[in-house]
Amino acid sequence: MKLTLGFSPCPNDTFIFDALIHHKIDTEGLEFEVFFDDVETLNQKAMRGELDITKLSFHALAYVLDQYALLDAGSALGFGVGPLLICKDKELTEQPTLRTELLVGIPGKFTTANFLLGIAYPELTNKKQLVFSEIEDSLLKEKIDLGLIIHENRFTYSDKGLHKVVDLGNYWEGLTGCAIPLGGIVVNRNLSEDVQQKVNRVLRKSVEYAFENPKSGLDFIRQHAQEMEEKVMYKHIELYVNQYSIDLGPEGRKAIDTLFNMAQSKGIIPEITQNIYVNNY
Repeated sequence: MKLTLGFSPCPNDTFIFDALIHHKIDTEGLEFEVFFDDVETLNQKAMRGELDITKLSFHALAYVLDQYALLDAGSALGFGVGPLLICKDKELTEQPTLRTELLVGIPGKFTTANFLLGIAYPELTNKKQLVFSEIEDSLLKEKIDLGLIIHENRFTYSDKGLHKVVDLGNYWEGLTGCAIPLGGIVVNRNLSEDVQQKVNRVLRKSVEYAFENPKSGLDFIRQHAQEMEEKVMYKHIELYVNQYSIDLGPEGRKAIDTLFNMAQSKGIIPEITQNIYVNNY
């Protein structure tokens, strides 16, 4: 059985999926047609129900729960892994409040990063959507005043002379005490329950294989990592791939439920009426 699968070219995703798509594990008869896209493109594809399995932002998941259920494996949650709000003008880091007219470059409307920005700075409504990898250059060229960065850019912005305004991950952790939920892997509800469970098992095996053989997928990871240095690639992986990526467990689910409950209470997302998870326990 062949399934369509979408994930980003970022090291954490290629690290997780390498064993699965290259048959380094038993895929239980499943084959995969892979699509590489940035997170906001994946979010939009999920809105249209285009893929059988896809990575998406947890913010976007709230809008597609009629079509997709969250797998236990593959998610990116953690402490100290949140998006950063950065700037070129260092004076902005010293101001107690940020002016409402400031233009913020965001990596997508439905990213979890944008959701957290809305909680921390509801006054910042002047936003411009950009591909995440373009935000730093847009700041340097003064096309935007603030930039909301994710992925490997958190390791490169300071080398370019840019400055941190706030770590939204730290903000979230201080607010809730929970790990920050960034992205998850979902499966289409149109697939049979047997196939959904098979995907769940196979993905977990792929993550476990990656942890046991961390250099096995090095060539594949490097191929898609935008000429990133190896040490930066693995720093990125260590930040986003952890025990929650093997299995969400009670703590991971608590973090996700907290995120969704807070978003619903603030009217940021619609009311959730369906079960979020593939396995309801």
